[in-house]
Amino acid sequence: MQIKWFGHAAFMVEVGGARLLIDPWISNPLSPATPQDVINARPTHIMITHDHFDHMGEAVDIAKATKAPIVGTFELTLEVAEKGIPEAQTMPLNIGGTIKLGDGIELYMTPALHTANRGAPSGFVIATPEGTVYHAGDTALFRDMELIGELYDIDVALLPIGSVFTMGPREAAIATQLLRARRVVPMHYNTFPLIKQDPEDFKARVEAVSRAKVFVMKPGDVLKV
Repeated sequence: MQIKWFGHAAFMVEVGGARLLIDPWISNPLSPATPQDVINARPTHIMITHDHFDHMGEAVDIAKATKAPIVGTFELTLEVAEKGIPEAQTMPLNIGGTIKLGDGIELYMTPALHTANRGAPSGFVIATPEGTVYHAGDTALFRDMELIGELYDIDVALLPIGSVFTMGPREAAIATQLLRARRVVPMHYNTFPLIKQDPEDFKARVEAVSRAKVFVMKPGDVLKV
């Protein structure tokens, strides 16, 4: 399994024959890639945590070009249908629900403490035979992260640290502790001045409360699990 970061909250998780694109705001200021680059990579599924512009991104255009289904809350799938995505090309889900993609890959939708234009904000757990990834979406720290850690043996947690709109480094370090993740990658920071953070500060905070290994990625980097 490998995880590629495009900056902000946009990732591609490749495992088996699946290429799972998450929150594809590929035109974000930090991204080294273009939407066409991502289209050329042929994602098999597009997962959206909520419908804010910096997470919906170019999802609709990428879905139209690749025919990859869009996974999101029921309300979000209605929203993309209004933008021209056929209903058959959507996979509606809701918090607490599970979708099986085949080859032993399952997607679990988790809660997130945030807002959305329509529907509810969420996170995703991607459970595969090669490891489990948790993308928290945009969220504050919440105690039920401990339950997520108990339910799903998390190899890699992708956590926002930007503060202002999500939790910051202090809260995300405690989230790492609650989740009991073995590895953690900070995201959703330094994209614009309001969410400027030092990832090394986050790393130091995690090391003070957890045994998790922190990977500070640069946009375009790939983490192999």
